Amino acid sequence: MSQENVEVVKRAVAAVNDRDVESYLACCTADVRMENPVMAIEGAYEGSDGIRRFFADVLDTGPDFRVTIESLESIGTDRVLGFMRLNMRGRASGISLGSDIPSTNLYDFTDGKIKRVRIFLDRKEALEAVGLSE
Repeated sequence: MSQENVEVVKRAVAAVNDRDVESYLACCTADVRMENPVMAIEGAYEGSDGIRRFFADVLDTGPDFRVTIESLESIGTDRVLGFMRLNMRGRASGISLGSDIPSTNLYDFTDGKIKRVRIFLDRKEALEAVGLSE
């Protein structure tokens, strides 16, 4: 199941970049939870309504927000660790909110779907969350 999970993450990231919330939700369980330090002012995004709010937040604050996958690694049968790069500009100001920001995403799976996404801006913290070290 691990390679299949990697493919699901690739589809989910493509959906974020394409602003395709329905395709993203198709990759997730109904009770998906996204913990995102970049955009989550109101806390974690939970369920389909939370994911829809995440997509709305992205469009509102950084319409050109992009995620680039550096690498994806399967951790056991139900986790994928993704090393990513984030890029975005502010809608109103046009000022870069971040260019080539490293992030590490930890995806937990249930029955081949994303159950939880934890996004870390500190890669060491992400590796510690899965019991690994650099």
